[in-house]
Amino acid sequence: MLSTAAPKVQRKKFSHAELASVVALHERYRTGKPGGVRAMLAFADLSGMALAGANLTEADCTGASFRGTMLSDCVFDRAQLFGCDFREADLEGASLVRADLRGACLRGANLTRANLIQADLREGSLTQKDKAGNLHALKLGHVGAAELNDAKLEAANLSEANMDGMSASHADFTDAILRDCKLARATLQKAKFQGANLAGADFTGANCTGASLAGAVLSGVKFASTVLDGVDMTDAVTDKPAGKPLAELGVPPDELLRRHARWAETGGAQGALADLSGVDCRGLPPLRGKLLVGLRAERATLVGLDLSGCQLQGAKLAGADLRDCKLAGADLRGVNLAGAKLTRADLRDCDFGPLTPLPGRSFPANLAGAVLRAADVRGAKFAGATTDGIDLRDVQIDDGQLAEIDFASATLDARLKARLTPTA
Repeated sequence: MLSTAAPKVQRKKFSHAELASVVALHERYRTGKPGGVRAMLAFADLSGMALAGANLTEADCTGASFRGTMLSDCVFDRAQLFGCDFREADLEGASLVRADLRGACLRGANLTRANLIQADLREGSLTQKDKAGNLHALKLGHVGAAELNDAKLEAANLSEANMDGMSASHADFTDAILRDCKLARATLQKAKFQGANLAGADFTGANCTGASLAGAVLSGVKFASTVLDGVDMTDAVTDKPAGKPLAELGVPPDELLRRHARWAETGGAQGALADLSGVDCRGLPPLRGKLLVGLRAERATLVGLDLSGCQLQGAKLAGADLRDCKLAGADLRGVNLAGAKLTRADLRDCDFGPLTPLPGRSFPANLAGAVLRAADVRGAKFAGATTDGIDLRDVQIDDGQLAEIDFASATLDARLKARLTPTA
């Protein structure tokens, strides 16, 4: 029998020294060193403390209070966070992969760039038995079950997260990844999903009144019985063609690519240049490692394509939508990506250097106005590229690359600005 009585939880307050000891012993436990002890912080009062960068993988923090706690870059992978209070906590860049966050309150929390892949954010409540065997709901100091109301989740990764039945009204998921996320029966009134990748997400029975899905990737999304009153889907990418369909090109896609490869191999003597400008290219055959030198695909839709290792020297991709594309190791010397969308793209080890077809002739890569928000550019070469007005918020970038980019007119987040500020 479940009683409506709500006994208040008695929390243990930790000093900074005690908490530091718990974290240190957990690190030994986590790495298999002698003397290690798993962190047991159930119902602890850690509100307002500083834990930035701590690794609490698989720790038991059931029902703990982290209200207003500094938790940036913390690791809570597979941790027990059932019923935790994270109100106004700073979890920027934190990792909560497969964490149990059922019944947790994250109202007003900062989860910018946080990794919540396969996290469990469903409804839930904690109970305890009295001497008569009756179950009592525990009072944890916050109202409601699982909650993300007013939380900031820009550029966060919630792929395959389970958020069924939770509340995330006014939450900001701008440019976040919510691929295959479960949002059935969720309350999402006036939530912001601008530019987010929601491919395969399930909104069955959710209340999305007044939400913004402008520019979002909505391919394969389930909207059965979803309340969509006042929802903004301007420029959203759905299963419908986003531009000219491939079928209207007059040439089968595989033949078009074969002719282009021949054109590139012979310097234009044979074959034919592929012009995919304004075309929805999502139905193209596999492109990984293909010879695509000089490809013309201005304003084309290439969302989510795998272009890893492709030879794209001199390609004309101005204004193209390359969000979520895999371009790791691609040769992009002399490419024109002015105004292109590369949000969340994998650009590791790409070469954006100048193209020098003949001695004395050089064509720099053009990234002016390109949006690389939340892209992974580690190991990429930018020396000599035009980067006026480039958007580099939330990028993953190595310190050694910072000298290669002109940041004078770039859009940066506070974190990257701090890295560029000389220390005394």
